[in-house]
Amino acid sequence: MRRMRCVKIVATLGPASDDYRTIRALAETGADVFRLNMSHGTHDDIARRHRLVREVEADLGRPIAILADLQGPKLRVGQFAAGAADLEEGERFRLDLDPALGEGHRVCLPHPEIFAALKPGATLLVNDGKIRLRVEDCGADFAETTVEVGGTISDRKGVNFPDVLLPVAALSDKDRADLDFVCGLGVEWLALSFVQRAADVDEARALAAGRALILAKIEKPSALTEFDAILAASDGIMVARGDLGVEMPVQSVPPIQKQLVRKARSAAKPVIVATQMLESMIQSPMPTRAEVSDVAAAIYEGTDAVMLSAESAAGNYPIEAVAMMNKVAIEVESDPTFRDIIVASRLIERRSTADGIVAAARQIAEATDIKAICCFTESGTTAALVARERPAVPILALTSVPATARRLCLIWGTHNVITDGPVRQFKEAVLNAVRAVRADGFAQPQDQIVVTAGLPFNVPGTTNILRVAPCEERLIFRSDPE
Repeated sequence: MRRMRCVKIVATLGPASDDYRTIRALAETGADVFRLNMSHGTHDDIARRHRLVREVEADLGRPIAILADLQGPKLRVGQFAAGAADLEEGERFRLDLDPALGEGHRVCLPHPEIFAALKPGATLLVNDGKIRLRVEDCGADFAETTVEVGGTISDRKGVNFPDVLLPVAALSDKDRADLDFVCGLGVEWLALSFVQRAADVDEARALAAGRALILAKIEKPSALTEFDAILAASDGIMVARGDLGVEMPVQSVPPIQKQLVRKARSAAKPVIVATQMLESMIQSPMPTRAEVSDVAAAIYEGTDAVMLSAESAAGNYPIEAVAMMNKVAIEVESDPTFRDIIVASRLIERRSTADGIVAAARQIAEATDIKAICCFTESGTTAALVARERPAVPILALTSVPATARRLCLIWGTHNVITDGPVRQFKEAVLNAVRAVRADGFAQPQDQIVVTAGLPFNVPGTTNILRVAPCEERLIFRSDPE
């Protein structure tokens, strides 16, 4: 199942992709990572989908990553006596802590911590920004607002606060329970919703206790202000354009996306571009031209992964959506302009021996007829550093740790191989690399590869050796040092 592209595809599982046959078809068609949305479904549902992915993985013989996406704190209004109310521009509307059913002039907002943070002039967005309210007056238990953009507000609609730093933890009680549950199942990545500060990531990491890597979803203006600290604290980033586009002017999202992708690339941390990438394929077997261009633009930027949400979870054409994303990726990466853009956007500060080794590996591969860069990695760091270089040849990440091979499924360009056991000599590493590239069709006996590793072996963070090796085993035995 060699992929003919470098960008990875994340597919969300749901009612439309809830059985072995569909999940296998998604993996065969192009899904590298499966997302479990903790906002929907019971723990039994999540456990069943997790089990099915692992069954598909075993049958296909290819590592597959599982990403559990935590719901995060959901701020919603209460209920209305009539189920809804129509708000007109210029009218006054009150939000308060009174649990009584709402009327045309007021509704409960059962979050006292929100009222404590509000100030006059703050903007409130209801129902994904369809309704806009401006705070005129507020206190410990109320907010008097003016309707700037009207519409129908109904029971339990979500509320966004784009210009308020909310005193709300990124992890709710539900999130903590979900985190412990999915870590117990064995997921590779945890996506943390509504991150506002690096401390939110630190809290999730402490609870995960090394059982999964932490991916911060950037969907609030406050996260952009603190982005450098959040990136440093995280193992990866998701550009969650849905809520980001609600809380910020929609025209600002494309440049923000480009900036975040470049910063994550420079830090050698994976970045996912998500939300509404092929939205029309929920109902249609074909996407719009604009959607195809959107996916292509993210790939040209060098993002590690593009994500399908409702398209694969609840749509009528989940397999077709993955197939389309796969086709777009192959087409974009075949364009000579793609390499030009990738090279021009390679902004890296190299400070360590490992940085120098992987840069040299990429340069050698591009200057000579090298078929692949093979890296031995226990933690996955070496493979991530090689991927940051965005080389023009395939990257084979070889590891004896299944969890590492799965985690690397989110990293650009990596083809991940689980070896039989940890290597102890460099000659053994070269032999394993040669056998892997030949078995998976990356090279022939007359070809050469680059091998990177760290001595001593099996010690994270020791990448310090590079070897150009022939793909003929007898030549390895004749010339390679112990």
